[in-house]
Amino acid sequence: MQQPDDDSLTVSGLPPQGRGRVLLIACGALAREILALKALNGWDHMDLTCLPAILHNHPEKIPAAARTVIEKHRANYDRLFLVYADCGTGGSLQNLCAETGIEMIPGPHCYSFFEGNAVFATRAEDEITAFYLTDFLTRQFDAFVWQPLGLDRHPDLREIYFGNYTKLVYLAQTDDPDLSAKAATCADRLGLTYERRFTGYGDLATELTRFDRVAST
Repeated sequence: MQQPDDDSLTVSGLPPQGRGRVLLIACGALAREILALKALNGWDHMDLTCLPAILHNHPEKIPAAARTVIEKHRANYDRLFLVYADCGTGGSLQNLCAETGIEMIPGPHCYSFFEGNAVFATRAEDEITAFYLTDFLTRQFDAFVWQPLGLDRHPDLREIYFGNYTKLVYLAQTDDPDLSAKAATCADRLGLTYERRFTGYGDLATELTRFDRVAST
């Protein structure tokens, strides 16, 4: 499958291909990583559909959007899995999963499961002033951060939004020097110190492997 472009994943998401018996319902920000893991593990029985990644800027809308996709596609697959953590929904996604009988990824958000939920939890108290980026959010920094906050029009707002942050932590899924350089530039634009951590796919790989085992039982 050809890699979807980031702009489409941001505003439109990704439709399912209609092949396979398991449907992964994910955030558009995870599409490239999931497709890479599918190819790596030969998970041809898994289909993927993604909600628009920009919903992360309005997390209160994610549960209703996920419900719509579940209801639309449930009859066409043997199993459905939600490839989201809580993502700022205040437990609403977990409630949706309990109601519909499907599983999701544990953890507060994608930063946590990329680094590993256990590791992230140990850092949480010491990194309360850290701002996180992933590969996708680094590529889409302007669309997710700079423009929605109005910093392209009013750069003086930077101190209001980021004055209490001290560093930008780039959680890298891939070893890409260009992305690392861009993340460092994002830190400079926000007036933050820069730290890069290579995480790979973290708990995303672990949880998708678990979903595969569950679907096989």
